[in-house]
Amino acid sequence: MDYIFLFLGFVLLILSGDFLVKGSVSLAVHFKVSKLVIGVVLVSFGTSAPELVVSLDAAIKGHPDIAIGNVVGSNIANLALVLGLTAMILPIQVRKKAIHFDWSVMMLVSILFYIFCLNFKLQLFEGLIFIVLLLAYVFWSVHQSRAEHKINEEEPIAPKHNLVVSFILVISAIVGLIYGAELLVKGASSIASSIGIEERIISVTVIALGTSLPELATSIMAAIRKELDISIGNLIGSNIFNILAILGLTSVVKEIDINPMILKFDIFWMLGISLLLFLFILPLRKAIVSRWKGFIFVLIYIVYIYLAFSIKGV
Repeated sequence: MDYIFLFLGFVLLILSGDFLVKGSVSLAVHFKVSKLVIGVVLVSFGTSAPELVVSLDAAIKGHPDIAIGNVVGSNIANLALVLGLTAMILPIQVRKKAIHFDWSVMMLVSILFYIFCLNFKLQLFEGLIFIVLLLAYVFWSVHQSRAEHKINEEEPIAPKHNLVVSFILVISAIVGLIYGAELLVKGASSIASSIGIEERIISVTVIALGTSLPELATSIMAAIRKELDISIGNLIGSNIFNILAILGLTSVVKEIDINPMILKFDIFWMLGISLLLFLFILPLRKAIVSRWKGFIFVLIYIVYIYLAFSIKGV
């Protein structure tokens, strides 16, 4: 039964996340919100919604390892698995903004996250700092994109759904996310207890992989179709949102205890893979993630999963 809860939780989260993006984008168009704001803010928040609700539900119900591990594991999966598999299908050209700005922000907030965890707690004031940084990042991203795309000259776009359908999509998505997260956390914690492994291990592997499935499917399909605008910036942006938005909001709602193994093992893998991405796109004038580099990323992810299950807590 626990495995059914886990599966149903994943299905509800993935479908609800998709509905939330479609519904909120359609509502934004109805209310004349800029395409740029839709792209930078609504879609980013929408695609991070499953991870956010899972972490909130887990923290409130006393499962801090799931709340933190979900984010750290998703960040590892985004860069090692999603990016790696995508690059194996189609080498990825990295845009300068992704290197100079987004990657730098990702590393800075990841290091700040590590520093905040050194006392084995993520507290209210640290969550507030994350939220302030999130607002600054969103503002700067909108400002930069406005300058690049001359947003004042954009043509209006038509909403895909009428107002009533848009509201229904958003409301049903929120309900689905809440129940999906509840089923997922309940199933994962019960499975971990029944087979005798830590909730941390389930969260950084199974849960993180499940909540990263939409990004994985989207990236692979884009690569198969040879759509050359696959952007590392999107994955890096997702990692930034995961730390600043999810951990920020979750720690404001409830202080989160940090498992020592997350601090001593998982976060170092997250930081190491992020640093490796920068090394792999050298020299910067070319900045390409080739097929063999993608293969190495996937191999690294497999090694990480193996070690996550093999190494016992300290």
